[in-house]
Amino acid sequence: MRGRKKRHGSWCDWRWQLQHAIRSVEALEAEALVERASAEALVPVVNRYPLCITPYYLELANRADPADPVLLQCLPDRRELDGGQAADPFAEEGSTDVPGLVQRYPDRALVMTTSACAVACRHCTRKNLLGDQRHVVGSRRWAAVCEELQKRPAVREVILSGGDPLLLETEALEHMLHDLHAISHVEVVRIGTRVPVVLPMRIDDALADALARHRPLWVNTQFNHPVELTADALAACERLISRGIPVSNQAVLLRGVNDNLDTLRELCNSLQRNMIRPYYVFQCDPVQGTGHFHTEIGKGIELSHELSCSLGGLAMPRFVADVPGSDGKTPLGELTMEGSSS
Repeated sequence: MRGRKKRHGSWCDWRWQLQHAIRSVEALEAEALVERASAEALVPVVNRYPLCITPYYLELANRADPADPVLLQCLPDRRELDGGQAADPFAEEGSTDVPGLVQRYPDRALVMTTSACAVACRHCTRKNLLGDQRHVVGSRRWAAVCEELQKRPAVREVILSGGDPLLLETEALEHMLHDLHAISHVEVVRIGTRVPVVLPMRIDDALADALARHRPLWVNTQFNHPVELTADALAACERLISRGIPVSNQAVLLRGVNDNLDTLRELCNSLQRNMIRPYYVFQCDPVQGTGHFHTEIGKGIELSHELSCSLGGLAMPRFVADVPGSDGKTPLGELTMEGSSS
C-alpha cells in the first residue's frame, strides 16, 4: 500500500530525510522490506554498493508488490554481484589529470561534485565510483578544476554531477556556479540531479532563487515511472521552471520498471503536461552490477516506434545509448542488433 506510513513532523525538512534514510540491511528488516531469511544474502551487496533510501521515496512504493517500480530501483538485489561488465566502461576516472573533472567530449566537461546521492539507485551508471561523501570537490580541488577548465577553451558547457550536486549546501553550489560563469568560454552550466524525484523538499524557494541567479542554467533529472510524478515532485520542478530554469528528463529504460508502452506513454505525457521536457530514454548503461535491469536493443527500438505512433512530437523523447568510446549519444536505430544488449 502506498503512503501508509505516518509522516513525521519534520518530513518536509530535507536534512531530516537524509538523516533518517535507510542505509543498512538491518534497517530494511526493521521496515519489513526484506525477510530475515533473505537479509543475510544482501549483506555483501550492501557492503559492495551503498544503500540509501529516503523516507519520502520509500513512501511511493507499494510494499505488498515485489514488482513495484520504486522498490526495484532502490532495494539491493543479489544479482548486483554478478560479473560480466566493466566497473567504469566510459573510463571517467583518469579522463583528465584533475581529480573530479571528467571530459569525454570536446565541448563538454563534467565535474563530480560529490559522491553522495539521496537515494542510491541500483541501476546507477556510477555505482562503482560513488560513496557517501557529500563534499568530494573541496576548495583546493575546485580551484584546480577551474584552473584546468580555463586551459580548455573548447569547453562551452559544464555539467555538475556526482552523486547529486543538489545535496551540496546552497552557498557552496552558488560559489561553484559563480566561478564557472566567470570562465569566458563557458556558455552554459547544467546540473544533473535526481533530487526532484527522490528528495523534492530540497528544492525550496531559497534554493530555486539561488539557482536562478546563475542562468543560463539547465537542470536534467530522471523520472523513470509515472508514480514518481507526485505533487511534491512536480512542485519542486515548477519552482525551477517558473524562475526560467528549464527542466528536462532523462529516463533510463529498466527491465520490469518501465519497459512497456503504457508506462512510457503515461510518463511522457505527464512530463509534457507539467512543462518538463521528455528529453532522452537511455538504454541502461553497460555497468557492472546493473545487468538485471538491461533490456535488448531491439526492445528499445520497438518501444521507440510504438511510442512515436501514440505521442505528439513535444512529448516524444529520443531513445539513445551511451556507447563506450563513442563521440556522443547514439540513437538506438544506429546500433546493430547482433551482440547488442545494454
